[in-house]
Amino acid sequence: MPKPLQTKRILKIIGGIIVFFTLPTLLFFGFMYLKYDEDLPTGLQGKQADELARTMLEALNHEAYLNTDYLEWTFKGIHHYKWYKTDHTCEVSWDDMTVILDFDNIKSSKVFAAQQEYNGNERQTYIQKANDYFNNDSFWLVAPYKVFDKGTERRLVQTEAGKNALLVTYTSGGTTPGDSYLWHLDDSGQPKSFQMWVKILPIDGLEASWDQWTTTDSGAVLPTTHKFFVFDLDMGDVKGLTLP
Repeated sequence: MPKPLQTKRILKIIGGIIVFFTLPTLLFFGFMYLKYDEDLPTGLQGKQADELARTMLEALNHEAYLNTDYLEWTFKGIHHYKWYKTDHTCEVSWDDMTVILDFDNIKSSKVFAAQQEYNGNERQTYIQKANDYFNNDSFWLVAPYKVFDKGTERRLVQTEAGKNALLVTYTSGGTTPGDSYLWHLDDSGQPKSFQMWVKILPIDGLEASWDQWTTTDSGAVLPTTHKFFVFDLDMGDVKGLTLP
């Protein structure tokens, strides 16, 4: 057994290691919190907010998006998607797993492991994981087109710079209902960025860019990447097709 002095010295060393690794993290988080944390802005619901939302949709060719049958992208090089939008299905792949989500009956979705259909005990766990991935990663692709989804509230907000911005709150649906996003638009109505008030982030009001767009073969305008702090959220080779 170690002697009391040895035990004390060991505990002191362990405590020093913990402080060495956690203190910079705590200081960094404190700095980020003080610098970026913002209260959720207030705004006015009604006709003007809805008009700004429609202006944004028009700038992104909303009609073409509605007529897009198939979307394909890869989120951060990890999660791969083939979304058959009009068929209400999506093939979600990561590692050696593939789940074909059936949005009309999510529990009947098919699961494949190494290209072999899987019906084991964890089948529903994989379906839930794929659905959660889809909810998050598809939002980074098509969020502007979701401003009139069921359960959304829209508010017109005037920024400190005197610009009109669109605050969208999702009161239901998705993985984390209650999240809010403040869209900042350019003069044409196209999004430049949004700020987020979401449960998954510990700091409110963090901003991500929406300024790297591509026009797909279907005519829908979709993002190719986002800048979030020092991170790039790459969307891969984004495709949008209108099938014959």
